[in-house]
Amino acid sequence: MTDRRMIVPPGMENIVERYHYAPGVLVGDTLFVSGQVGRDEALQVVADREQQFEQCFRNIGKVLDAAGFAFSDIVELESWFLAFPADLPLFMQVKDRWIKGPVFPTWTGFGVASFSMPGIVCEVKVTAVRGGPAA
Repeated sequence: MTDRRMIVPPGMENIVERYHYAPGVLVGDTLFVSGQVGRDEALQVVADREQQFEQCFRNIGKVLDAAGFAFSDIVELESWFLAFPADLPLFMQVKDRWIKGPVFPTWTGFGVASFSMPGIVCEVKVTAVRGGPAA
């Protein structure tokens, strides 16, 4: 049986305490990162859309880093949007700042009716495998 380890980066302890879920779970060489939204460590939603998308990726980066992973280790990305597909062009600009080729992860985008907190416009979930892509 493969061990599972909860990944809780500094500043995300309140997520576990308040909402009872792990920001990440490491199983062998695979890291499952919970959907991250554009809120800061105080759980305040970032108002500006572009900055909210940036905050999603900053939060993902915190979980990746805490587990010893990098953005290049991401193999799957899922994103949910309140304004879909209208937000795709801006989201793609932000995503491309964080996720570089030459080997890109799979990506699935969805439109949704609402999120868990008012003001959230996007949620991003990733799965990463240790070792990164071969060029």
